[in-house]
Amino acid sequence: MSIGNSPEDDRPADDLGPAELPADDRPPIGRALQQARIGSGLTVDQVSTATRVRVPIIHAIEQDDFSRCGGDVYARGHIRTLARAVGLDPAELLERFAADHGGRPAPTPAAPLFEAERIRPEPRRPNWTAAMVAAIVVVIAFVGFTAFRGDSEPDGGRTPVAGSGSTSAGTATAKPNPPKPADPKPHPSESAIAAAPQDKVTVKVSAPHGTSWISARDRNGRTLFDGLLAQGDAKTFEDKQQINLVLGNAGAIELLVNGKAIEDDFKPGMVERLTYTKGDPAAG
Repeated sequence: MSIGNSPEDDRPADDLGPAELPADDRPPIGRALQQARIGSGLTVDQVSTATRVRVPIIHAIEQDDFSRCGGDVYARGHIRTLARAVGLDPAELLERFAADHGGRPAPTPAAPLFEAERIRPEPRRPNWTAAMVAAIVVVIAFVGFTAFRGDSEPDGGRTPVAGSGSTSAGTATAKPNPPKPADPKPHPSESAIAAAPQDKVTVKVSAPHGTSWISARDRNGRTLFDGLLAQGDAKTFEDKQQINLVLGNAGAIELLVNGKAIEDDFKPGMVERLTYTKGDPAAG
């Protein structure tokens, strides 16, 4: 019986399997995803097509740059999606991501981040039809009452004078003209954006179908808004040249660009990056 290291302890570190490598010797998350993708014979474009994660985001993640994901929540989702596409276990990568970024992010309440712009309900239009019907009923009642009163008054036996042009029985009361309804107030447009100036790009983002995280920046990269947009809320952004958007839950969002509604096929949970300029509504 020998005392000392076993033959297994004398193996070089290069012979250790991936699971046996010390934590510090494991490749970074992005490097591991890149190696697995290359080992599977996949290109970045093929992975993007399969996962619907944009090519620039995949490149950034493979360089361990998660800033383009739009936050830790979306970064975790991208890591999980890419790991499954290249044949890796996402649980191990997510555990390492949590260790590197301070654990699972706690949900951020929406109220302290921003005060959402509430959609003002359109004022109720006056019911002119009902008003006209009521006015006509009043006029008819007044004419009928006047005629009945004239027929019931005695003429005192007097004979009408020829050529007088009027008699007691034949007295007719001129029918007053019904009151002319006031001109209705102009119906407000769906949004002030409908009359957006031609020298700017104006984008209205509303969330009628659910809550979504959104980020909006101008042409210089200056942040106009970065936070949660609750269901039923809306935000409007303007710039002289360009508006850049990131939609975390694109299926919950409706867009109005330069006064025109954007037709899209966004699905719930999709992350979309969009750019709009003067003359759109075609996505940049």
